[in-house]
Amino acid sequence: MSATRSAGASTGWRGAIAAIGLALARHRRVVIGVQWFVVVFYMALVIIPVFQPLPPEDAHLWDNLRLFAQFLFWGVWWPGVMIATLTLGRVWCGLFCPEGSLTEWVSHRGLGKPVPRWLKWAGWPLVAFVCTTVYGQLVSVYEYPQAALLVLGGSSVAAIAVGLIYGRGKRIWCRYLCPASGVFAILAKVAPLHYRVDREKWEEEEARRTIPIQPVNCAPLVDIRRMSSASECHACGRCAGHRDAVQLTARLPGAEIVDTRARVSTAEALTLLFGILGLATAAFQWTVSPWFVQAKLAAADWLIERDSFALLQDNAPWWLLTHYPEASDTFTWLDGGVVLTYIVGGGFALGCALTLGPLLAAAILRDERLRWQRLAMALAPLGGISVFLGLSMMTLTHLKAEHLPLGWVADVRIALLALGAGGALWLALGLVRQADASLPRRLAALACLSLPVAIMVKVWHQVFFVW
Repeated sequence: MSATRSAGASTGWRGAIAAIGLALARHRRVVIGVQWFVVVFYMALVIIPVFQPLPPEDAHLWDNLRLFAQFLFWGVWWPGVMIATLTLGRVWCGLFCPEGSLTEWVSHRGLGKPVPRWLKWAGWPLVAFVCTTVYGQLVSVYEYPQAALLVLGGSSVAAIAVGLIYGRGKRIWCRYLCPASGVFAILAKVAPLHYRVDREKWEEEEARRTIPIQPVNCAPLVDIRRMSSASECHACGRCAGHRDAVQLTARLPGAEIVDTRARVSTAEALTLLFGILGLATAAFQWTVSPWFVQAKLAAADWLIERDSFALLQDNAPWWLLTHYPEASDTFTWLDGGVVLTYIVGGGFALGCALTLGPLLAAAILRDERLRWQRLAMALAPLGGISVFLGLSMMTLTHLKAEHLPLGWVADVRIALLALGAGGALWLALGLVRQADASLPRRLAALACLSLPVAIMVKVWHQVFFVW
């Protein structure tokens, strides 16, 4: 009897999850209405604070629009997007993202030109992520609405421009150029929810039908019939129920990563190792790093000893380096150079150290199914948690300014690090177990994959509990 109840409960949950996907497909007008509400809300939060004065010292989140916008964007919005992608897939992209909505809408009215080959290069999302992250730090995108408008608004303008030129009702910007696309594609592999395609049902339905079925307009250009990954799917629900073969369903977290039949590209591995875990971590930590301060002071002393003062000037424009004299916050050219060197150089060095583990593990296993790119994907849960921890530093800065009790923060950070590290080690174990290798070699490979996990835990321990 208990087994029957368990099976019935499981069927009920699967049915409820599938019903959510079908509801999204049936109520497209509601989804579109929500998307346009987000567009208007997003534009208001990006544009209006630019015209507001500096917050007074006694300002609060609830009575100052600039502070409220900063907190909502960087303290709530983006951390929430990371957690949502890790748990639900790319629902932000498909249901809420204002840039996706805008680029798709204008593409219906644009030139509709075909996508050139150069634009399809798999490395663009990583390049865009690196450039956006570094530039955002140089202009202090987290602190000033002018910088936020420049970075976020500039990205939106670029998305609209791409939509006006390329695609007919498609999200060309989202598929090939969005700075966050590579990050979301990796985190979605961990999500326990995805749209599963039953190829047999699809073909049976196709053979049985005498009248052609209207194809689904998949905005991110996914071949739905052959879709086997959540990476490129925007989880918008448009295809749910199509040919009775597409269904929103649950899976074990990280099941796609452990599946050796799933495709993994070098671009994805590099984005995870050098982008999410490398460069992004360096960008989050430089403001609290004593190494950064020591490097800047040493460089300044070296310049002063040689009577070279050009790099010590703070006359850079605000759109190139942080320059807000009214807030007593200006970057010298030296500041900008050291920030750039710390983020890019430190991120690259960290990425190289992290890559060593998957490379050694792949060399030990010597299994064609388990190349270093696939083994590197085991770090995806830790990557998502790492970005969340970095973004939450802004959340806590605002909460601290409001004098809220934060005694719980250390325990939560430890729990999240343990969750990310444990998830990474669990996926690494799942991959190594499938290797056609002896037990000692598999244990050695698992030890190698534990190395990048230990490095990232040490990095965040240094940031949170030492510095």
